[in-house]
Amino acid sequence: MICGHFGRCGGCTYDIPYGEELNIKEGGARRLFEEAGLDMGDYLGATPAPSPLEYRNKMEFAFGDSGKDSGLCLGVRKRRSFYEVADARTCMLVDADFRRIAALAADYFADAGEKFFHRRTHTGALRHLIVRKGFFTGEILVNVVTAPGLAAPLQPLADEMARLELDGSLAGVLHTVNTSVADAIVPDSVRTLRGDAFFHDRLLGLNFKISAFSFFQTNSAAAELLYETASQFADCRGGVVFDLYCGTGTISQIVARNASRVIGIESVPEAVDSARENAAANGISNCGFISGDVLKAIDEVSERPDIIILDPPRSGVVPKALAKIIAARPPRIVYVSCKPSSLVRDLQTLTSQGYSVKATKLVDLFPRTAHIESVCLLEAN
Repeated sequence: MICGHFGRCGGCTYDIPYGEELNIKEGGARRLFEEAGLDMGDYLGATPAPSPLEYRNKMEFAFGDSGKDSGLCLGVRKRRSFYEVADARTCMLVDADFRRIAALAADYFADAGEKFFHRRTHTGALRHLIVRKGFFTGEILVNVVTAPGLAAPLQPLADEMARLELDGSLAGVLHTVNTSVADAIVPDSVRTLRGDAFFHDRLLGLNFKISAFSFFQTNSAAAELLYETASQFADCRGGVVFDLYCGTGTISQIVARNASRVIGIESVPEAVDSARENAAANGISNCGFISGDVLKAIDEVSERPDIIILDPPRSGVVPKALAKIIAARPPRIVYVSCKPSSLVRDLQTLTSQGYSVKATKLVDLFPRTAHIESVCLLEAN
């Protein structure tokens, strides 16, 4: 057992040899296809993550306690618990820089006598500590998330973080105020305490500027394997590509090398701004990005797609949007999914409407958890 919190902490599902874990996840995904009566086409196996430990480039640590009357603690929420957390100092999903920063923050606020935000009484101010780190750049962005009413000054903490001996480099420290009573992180206001409000990372030779709340795959090294697969499946050959649910445009920019034009659609305006900025910084001129819901925004594009790439949220594609995609009738669809059950549901619709699955590959971006990514290539019959 690598971590003494396993079984109580909600961060990890498996504590077995990684090869056995990968076999379990691969078997579960293949079983879903079989039970749905779906052909996987040319099945290309399950690609393991480059490392099963210390791979996450983002962690949302929660403030709480480790048990009754234990005092303030910062870490990963325990299973079936609103307030108890497993101490971040032992978490092996992240590297030592994450653990150093979390330990400093926990000690600082404990010494200051600050309390964690209690979701039932709405007392206390400390909510989350979000740490993001560029896997290939080492740049670190720290975000302290609190409710209103924090008494302890945050500038000394930011200054102490800058003096920490880190393997990477501190890009910036932020303070986000979240007034919502729900446990979700809602950024009502964000201010920069030190440095920048963003950091950088690289994927497949491209540079990406990432803001505090921008989506970016949490495993950079494995994301390269995932996006290489998606690009190979897309096989653009000078065609027009629609990249739907494009986020900050990572896939868009990777496939742009071989496409005549790429049109990305994303519902989060900040992500679209980042996508445009990143494409310009990478010298990519054949990408355009639209801010809006896929269901409506796809009607704004006059061009007909040769390829549609889908990388939707965990819940999959909403039925009305999937109907619009089918109506566009692209010769090829590449579907990237982080939830095999959602993928299988949408594939049943696509195959009933004249598409066939030609190839499937699994890529593990989330070692020690039950999740695995899938990439499917579909072609119109």
